[in-house]
Amino acid sequence: MDSDKTALVLGIETTCDETAAAVVERKGDGSGRILSNVVRSQTEEHARFGGVVPEIAARAHVDLLDGIIDRAMKDAGLGYEQLSAVAAAAGPGLIGGVIVGLTTAKAIAMVHNTPLIAVNHLEAHALTPRLTTALAFPYCLFLASGGHTQIVAVAGVAQYVRLGTTVDDAMGEAFDKVAKMLGLPYPGGPQVERAAEAGDAMRFAFPRPMLGRADANFSLSGLKTAVRNEASRLTPLEPRDISDLCASFQAAVLESTADRLSVGLKLFEEIYGPPRALVAAGGVAANRAIRGALQDIAAKAETTLIIPPPALCTDNGAMIAWAGAERLALGMLDTMEAPPRARWLLDANAGVPAGYANSRAGF
Repeated sequence: MDSDKTALVLGIETTCDETAAAVVERKGDGSGRILSNVVRSQTEEHARFGGVVPEIAARAHVDLLDGIIDRAMKDAGLGYEQLSAVAAAAGPGLIGGVIVGLTTAKAIAMVHNTPLIAVNHLEAHALTPRLTTALAFPYCLFLASGGHTQIVAVAGVAQYVRLGTTVDDAMGEAFDKVAKMLGLPYPGGPQVERAAEAGDAMRFAFPRPMLGRADANFSLSGLKTAVRNEASRLTPLEPRDISDLCASFQAAVLESTADRLSVGLKLFEEIYGPPRALVAAGGVAANRAIRGALQDIAAKAETTLIIPPPALCTDNGAMIAWAGAERLALGMLDTMEAPPRARWLLDANAGVPAGYANSRAGF
């Protein structure tokens, strides 16, 4: 496709427990606009299990997806024949859900003779700020969610260098596990944040994992264990204990994040020079305390902090549609053989030139 032309892309997201579809417009100048963005969360279906059950998630995607796509198209005021492409998250994620979304996208592409784009879910997070902000490459991405914690240099579409990652638990996963061990309801991350607001962050001296290391990697397993040990010592827990444990845990995460990101930004500068921006994406970026800490980190690095609106930080169809539109503008299309992937490294396609016509590089 000519990158100077306006494109309309349908995006489908089913990698975890959100069933989502959206339509975005990408203009020839690279600016974007969301025409529709429909998200159906499955939180209630999974709450009694204390976490996402893959089989339940996949069945829910089967039941919900057609209706959500239909609503997204109607909200956008478009017919399928007007689409420039259909994009779906092809991984990484829960494989049952990924199969549902990708297979549906393939069916739409076949029936309407529309180009197909198989999107890496992590790339969608990485490119989302370009949908809402006039942001040029390169920039530094902090991606923190239930399944991922990474610092990535975003040099261009399909051009990523991972500067740091978690060696054990993802940040969102650690928040959810702490919530569960303290008896807080699912989803746990927002519950920990809420409890921490009323707590004493100085009461418990929890470890700050990886502090001072020359690499930019994260580790949260030891911190999580320290919280469990302290909670076991105090059992039965009083409400004040829970608030103080959450506040102390969150403070340790914030200090560790500040240290890891400061190293990541230095590594970025060694490769690309000063970053145009520090971008935060993923569900954890909706945490207000973490947003405040990121603001301080960006200020110290003398760069701009960009965080998409909360609705675009968590999983949604608009980010998939936008990543598809960015790839479409460079001629990066996929065939019907594009496979669903439970695991898919973001940096596996680093250095793929514009116009490469198969996003399966890096298998």
